[in-house]
Amino acid sequence: MKLFKQSFLLVISLVFFASQAHAVNTSNLVNYTKAPMFLSEFGFFKDMQNQIPSEGVHPYSLVNPLFSDQTDKLRFVYVPEGKRLGYVKDKVFIFPVGSTLIKTFAYLNINGSMEQQLLETRLLINTDEGWKAISYVWNEDQTDAKRAIAGATIPTTFIDSTGNTKNVRYRAPNQNQCKECHQINKVMTPIGPKARNMNKTLNYQSGEMNQLIYWAALGWIDEKLDSKPMASYEDVNASLDDRARSYLDINCGHCHIPGGSADTTGLYLNLTEKDQEQIGIYKKPVAAGRASGNLKYSIVPGHSDESIMLFRMESLDPGIMMPESGRALADEAGIKLIKEWIDKL
Repeated sequence: MKLFKQSFLLVISLVFFASQAHAVNTSNLVNYTKAPMFLSEFGFFKDMQNQIPSEGVHPYSLVNPLFSDQTDKLRFVYVPEGKRLGYVKDKVFIFPVGSTLIKTFAYLNINGSMEQQLLETRLLINTDEGWKAISYVWNEDQTDAKRAIAGATIPTTFIDSTGNTKNVRYRAPNQNQCKECHQINKVMTPIGPKARNMNKTLNYQSGEMNQLIYWAALGWIDEKLDSKPMASYEDVNASLDDRARSYLDINCGHCHIPGGSADTTGLYLNLTEKDQEQIGIYKKPVAAGRASGNLKYSIVPGHSDESIMLFRMESLDPGIMMPESGRALADEAGIKLIKEWIDKL
């Protein structure tokens, strides 16, 4: 009854906002060849620096986010008015043409005295020609972000979750590097917004609500989907196996999946994979050598120190480390989780 009341109130507020002019420049969401030089030209934010979205642009969050050098990620989505999303279980929502996923990478530094720093904002725009990726790097004044076709390196300092100061050479990818993760069967696609990875509560301006119910109230999806939430890899109350599989799914499963960029390895780490060898247990690498650390198997149950998976997660060598792009730091919490999981298999 409470959720129904929330949905009703949300619909009333949406009717009110629908009567106001959209600030989003929709012409920039179709003609990708003329993508603007500056992020502000899209009109996604009415307050750029504070990341306050324009009407029609909605925040969202993931149960399990991808590790990217401990950055905070501010996510927003725009869907053309009156359009609906398609749904297939365990797949990313099917967004209509003109939809845009907006993700700002930042160090908010909420545990220290440093000011927040917006690093880059990545856009995934669903055009008539399919999904296109654009990256915008923020200026020093934090007033706008400029298109970065060739990518950028941003040396910076941040406060981590334990309150310690860390230095990092944050790397914004070039336009082609986006395909390394966002391509299945040679088709560009989003990664995170699957129903199972969005089945959580978010604090909206109108109050707390489950994201899927919120999207249903917007008219984007049906309110009842046959999708259970996946375990959060940070949830110590969930089973170790569920946490580890969730971690591997979001951090590795978009490449290590049939049709992904790591398809030829035969190592499949998506959440729905059931074959124990394809998950890595006693699986020999396709190509041995320096990247394998002279170890025999991806996962040796009970022996994380003999497992290629952990060896590559711990490495910072560009020729060894996994993931091979998108990070300059090791994910210490993720390493601890996967180490414990392997040792207890």
